Amino acid sequence: MFDEADPLLGRLRTLALAFPDAAEKVSHGRPAFYTTKVFAYYGASVKVDGVYQQHEQSVIVLVDPEERAALLAEDRCFTPAYLGAYGWVAVDLTDDIGWDEVGELLDASYRRTAGARRIALLDSRRP
Repeated sequence: MFDEADPLLGRLRTLALAFPDAAEKVSHGRPAFYTTKVFAYYGASVKVDGVYQQHEQSVIVLVDPEERAALLAEDRCFTPAYLGAYGWVAVDLTDDIGWDEVGELLDASYRRTAGARRIALLDSRRP
């Protein structure tokens, strides 16, 4: 369900695996980045009029409810199938995506899932 040579996946993988204790696995046919819990998925789908539409080059993250609402106001963001009901949001990745923003979204999602010890380790790495 994904192309291992996809350059957007490569860029996302580099960012996600830089977090403390982060690892990658394939879950439901998609790359998932996790510690003890998943903090990001690559690739999403959305159900429109009873039909699933694939967004192969997207990232799904778990952010604060206020940030989620702001993201969903943008055309490039959407509520992903299945996980959307639990507060997750998907962002389409394009060649002109701001990777600093993607890093911030990954950071926010990591902080919601990683646990206090890993967050402290992350914070200790910051200048």
